Amino acid sequence: MARLRFVLGDQLTRNLSSLRDLEDGDVVLMVEVDEEATYVRHHQRKIAFLFSAMRHFAADLKAQGIAVDYVALDDPDNTGSFTGELRRALVRHAPAGVVATEAAEWRVLQAMGEWESTLGVATEIRDDDRFLCPRSEFSLIAGRGRKLLMENFYRKMRRRTGYLMDGAGEPEGGQWNLDAENRARLPKSVTPPERPSFAPDETTNEVLALVRSRFSNHFGRLDGFDYPVTRGDARAYLDWFIRAALPGFGTFQDAMRQGEPLLFHSHLSALINCGLLTAAECCEAAVAAYHAGNAPLNAAEGFVRQIIGWREFIRGIYWREMPGYGENNALSADRPLPDFFWTAETDLNCLRQAISETRDNAYAHHIQRLMVLGNFCLIAGIDPKAVQEWYLIVYHDAYEWVEMPNVVGMILFADGGLFATKPYAASGNYIHRMSNYCEHCRYDVKQRQGADACPFNYLYWDFVARNRDRLAANARAWRTVQALDEMDAAKMQAYRHEAKVFLDGLPSSGNY
Repeated sequence: MARLRFVLGDQLTRNLSSLRDLEDGDVVLMVEVDEEATYVRHHQRKIAFLFSAMRHFAADLKAQGIAVDYVALDDPDNTGSFTGELRRALVRHAPAGVVATEAAEWRVLQAMGEWESTLGVATEIRDDDRFLCPRSEFSLIAGRGRKLLMENFYRKMRRRTGYLMDGAGEPEGGQWNLDAENRARLPKSVTPPERPSFAPDETTNEVLALVRSRFSNHFGRLDGFDYPVTRGDARAYLDWFIRAALPGFGTFQDAMRQGEPLLFHSHLSALINCGLLTAAECCEAAVAAYHAGNAPLNAAEGFVRQIIGWREFIRGIYWREMPGYGENNALSADRPLPDFFWTAETDLNCLRQAISETRDNAYAHHIQRLMVLGNFCLIAGIDPKAVQEWYLIVYHDAYEWVEMPNVVGMILFADGGLFATKPYAASGNYIHRMSNYCEHCRYDVKQRQGADACPFNYLYWDFVARNRDRLAANARAWRTVQALDEMDAAKMQAYRHEAKVFLDGLPSSGNY
């Protein structure tokens, strides 16, 4: 008998496990619901991207002769929730059962698990095998200890996938990780490649109008929306990246430049996370470019590492540690999020650049997220739950499974070092070394005290002082503590005073 196939907005993959064995009479159900758009007030651009991608995916399925029941957000009978819309669809179609691919987020999968009992319908929930490490096998690959190391996981994933492995079972080039070759500052003489854009079609324009009318009070801007929303355009974007940007990506992936938010980055994360591209096809394209001599090893390896190393590892951490992982606050950080995270109105140019680009694009690359925005939140002692919510709201590639471990574990060290080997705290020197932001800032990165001193400098030492005992026990941070202990007491007192004055002077209304 016919079954209902429920496809979520981040499952836009034709070969999705719940869609592989479609039979005559089966109906694919897709729904836009207010609950998902507003459980946090997601960036306007993220909502528009996902709704447009969903509508295009549904149209592609229909063009293949597949029956699709699509419920738009502005349907007057829309209940606003997945469970409510499934209940209505059961009345319309009277299926023998429901088939779904497991949700990527804890709260949605919990709701799925209740469908059979609450709705009285046979429900089959299948593994999401678009991920290359099944949830059930994560501990076998990553280990079962309380301290995990991404590098160990990554090496096993390289062997498992065969990506960038030679015929003897060793890594190409003799090294597993070329991160040391990914940290060059971008010279003024280097110009990033011109990036393609994808003009909104009629469907996307309808979605943009809907988002403007329903979510204009959400963070972000829709002007200039040009992101891929179809499988064809997503594949074209991947092809462009492999051809034009991947060759420079490896060397300059940690670099930042004023007015250049994307540089050599792929900008593919949202397309992978919603399913228009798969992790495997992106990795295979980069590996093929390397073998064809079209990309250096440090570029291909760095790109593959971000996907089968970091992305898969973070997802495994999320599912292993849920529920409750987001409650961690090992450093007892409790300061509210400053208002400038919503307005970009700050004299700190690096933060102004990263926040304004996030506002305009719903995107910032990983170094901006970790070493500018995240570094500030870490050394300023911002409440982890407030930071988690902000990251989930503002990025179009953010889902709880990827956002939460990155914020709790990597950015804020709030889990006490489950997988990060040290807190990623830095003074203004790091930002100066990896960008030209400081050249355009009203503060002087070389000054450590006084009205013109870069706040990152004294905030850094205030962070070290607040967390001295914990850092002293960290194998990668004890030298910093040693420097703290050897510092002139009056100098340290001045740092801490300036940090307090600066932080206490930040408006933090909690409004956005």
